[in-house]
Amino acid sequence: MKARAIALGAISALLVSIPSFGKVAAVSAAPRDFDPEEKITMEVYRSANPAVVTIKTTTSTGSGSIITPEGLVITNEHVIRDAKNGNVRVINTEGKTYNGQVLTVDRKNDLALVRILSSDRFPTLAFADREDILVGQKVFAIGSPFGLSGTLTTGILSRIAKDGELQTDARLNPGNSGGPLLNSSGEIIGVNKAILSPDGRSNTGIGFAISSTIAKEFMTRSATFIQPNTTSKAATILPSSQITIASSVSPQLAVPSTTTQSVDRPQLGVILNPASLTVYEVRPNSLASRMGLQRGDRLVSLNGKPISDPKQIVDYLAQRPSVALLSVARNAGITTYQIKF
Repeated sequence: MKARAIALGAISALLVSIPSFGKVAAVSAAPRDFDPEEKITMEVYRSANPAVVTIKTTTSTGSGSIITPEGLVITNEHVIRDAKNGNVRVINTEGKTYNGQVLTVDRKNDLALVRILSSDRFPTLAFADREDILVGQKVFAIGSPFGLSGTLTTGILSRIAKDGELQTDARLNPGNSGGPLLNSSGEIIGVNKAILSPDGRSNTGIGFAISSTIAKEFMTRSATFIQPNTTSKAATILPSSQITIASSVSPQLAVPSTTTQSVDRPQLGVILNPASLTVYEVRPNSLASRMGLQRGDRLVSLNGKPISDPKQIVDYLAQRPSVALLSVARNAGITTYQIKF
């Protein structure tokens, strides 16, 4: 048996119509007092659903949760893995479509952050604390299984693995990937990611989610990349995670800049995995692409000092230096680039 990621790819479904049995006389519905469990379920859905979005690339569909009013979305890395140049479409519960930009990823934990490129203000979801995640509690999954946005399923938290992975019997299907697993307070306890499938096709009713504890740690590591969005609806931005530098460069040799770019801060043009400092994506026509950086390259040192946090690079570039030495590891070798600003 294996866990199968549940982003929706090219999947077709057979829909069978329900036979009609003629008209039934309308009956006036009497006011109903829902039981306490129903009220909790309805309130969780009412409060949380507006902050759950559908995320689409050219090849897959998944879900995500808006976690800041400026439009920061957390989802699965496998949902956005095939996004061309990090560009995705984000669709809210009202059907409005926004452009989105991948900011940073954590492939090991299957997490990614996406910025909605808009000046709109958005409803948000909060993360639950570690001590509020307990086996046996009722849970709620909202997402876009098979592209059906705003779908709610319920269950319990069945297990917490030693590594913090959550197991639930709430029904998850392709398209639920990246969506929230919520507690009765409407807080995110996990990010849905996979189902257990013995043959790679069937759904056993066992689903998995990345715990909010791991998601919050990812957010902390990515703090440099997720400053509030100040972009207007019509603007196109390069997110701060690109760490870009406006200059020319060649390995071991400084090359004077031959172009002038109007940017507030030098930029390199890459998306980094903040945990491993490996390059997740290189922007076309960026300095990084001209340097020859590739996906999988790892940033080793800046000016001879080991890099342990992407913020070191961002802080250094903010000083507008005249030159920098950047060492990059690829396979078994290390190349040092001298950059002249």
